[in-house]
Amino acid sequence: MKIVKMSLAAAVLVGASAFAIDNVKVSGNAQLFYSTQDAKVGYVGLTGGSASLFDKDSSAADAGLNLNISADLAKNSLVTVSAGAGYTVLSTLGLENNFVGNVWGGAHTATAGTGASYGSGLLGGAKVENAEWMNEAWVALSLNEVSKSTVKVGRMELDTPLAFTEKWSIEKNTFEAAVLINQDIPDTTLVGAYVGNGNGTETFGDNYNGITVRTHNAAFQQSNVQQKGLAVGPVVNANGNFTTYGSNGAYAYGIINNSWKPLTAQAWYYDVSKTAQAFWLQADLDTTTLGLAGVTAGIQYANVDASDTVSGSGASKTTAGKLGYAVKDMFAASVAYSAVSDQGIVGAANTATSTGASKLYTEAWWNYGQVTAIGASAWNVTLTSPVNGLFDAGLYITSVDQKRDGRDMTEVAVTAGKKFGPLDATLAYISTSFNNKNTGLLLDSKLDSNTVQAYLTLNF
Repeated sequence: MKIVKMSLAAAVLVGASAFAIDNVKVSGNAQLFYSTQDAKVGYVGLTGGSASLFDKDSSAADAGLNLNISADLAKNSLVTVSAGAGYTVLSTLGLENNFVGNVWGGAHTATAGTGASYGSGLLGGAKVENAEWMNEAWVALSLNEVSKSTVKVGRMELDTPLAFTEKWSIEKNTFEAAVLINQDIPDTTLVGAYVGNGNGTETFGDNYNGITVRTHNAAFQQSNVQQKGLAVGPVVNANGNFTTYGSNGAYAYGIINNSWKPLTAQAWYYDVSKTAQAFWLQADLDTTTLGLAGVTAGIQYANVDASDTVSGSGASKTTAGKLGYAVKDMFAASVAYSAVSDQGIVGAANTATSTGASKLYTEAWWNYGQVTAIGASAWNVTLTSPVNGLFDAGLYITSVDQKRDGRDMTEVAVTAGKKFGPLDATLAYISTSFNNKNTGLLLDSKLDSNTVQAYLTLNF
């Protein structure tokens, strides 16, 4: 008897044909990320000293596979019912404790081994387990004639200023939510959402278990880090587990208007139940729609009040502005500035993870959590350009002055990217310098590091 093996995508397509399911789309990617860094441990008195580039103990690697499928389940003149699903597999490919000593993703779990101290043999002979989880599973109902409205319910990505899916790492966080989108008003989109659960390492939670440790930012490396492992890009909970968002879920409401084509304005309000309230205002101008030179400008304002968590803490207030200029197929350049008030306990970073990543114009390329720190002011200069059609180059400079904690940072990132058909390849070099002026933090006065990274993504 001949055994026939069929892939998941093929099986779904056969099922779609049998049940007259239309508009089936299958997509995904396979990724391989590598990072190496020579940063030393920043806390005074710790053993381990410094590391060297390309050493096993100072390097990390991971492989990921993402598969997504969507389809229209039913469609007529009145309504369209669609659905989608996504699956992620995260594997070290056995690289840990051989070629590298660390991993990228926080979804891994690990069994601690008996290795060297922090800063040398970071995994300490730990056994790292592969992880897999369903990152999306949603159903959507769209009204075709009565109203320009869509309701989407289930597990999905979100993209709002203070609660969003992060895609910079080998893994991405998603949400279990219900979202209503309405576009009945010309050039205006209204959004209402309830977010019940998320699988990100939350700002307002302590869900980063398994192998995940908050080490994406070298200045936050703690002296009590567990030996069972470090993830250089932790975004997702162990095994992709979903937990309650905040204390009892969150509500988000947004309005986006583009009545005057060069200007896009948006306003958002958030209520993270029993935890925090926040709002975000933003306006972006792009003169290329007027047929003028490529001048761009933007302004952002955020107010995050977490006094429900810490009584009397007050609200943090963040302002940011950007000015840019671009010539098509030649270059794009921008300069941005942001400032965070001295009050509050939570800045304008993504509340869905603990990485510190934000939508601010000044956000660093790699060292997240700096520009949104309470009392921080930051500058960012960005320059991107295709180089003779050979590759795309980028230069990103971020300077942060943290008045309250006295931990200033300068980051310079240089990138080179190239597409080879479906394959995207990127090399990055990041130079980071932390100047710790507050000796009460028991930090070394100066922390300099170099990081080299390689990203390979095969799209299908």
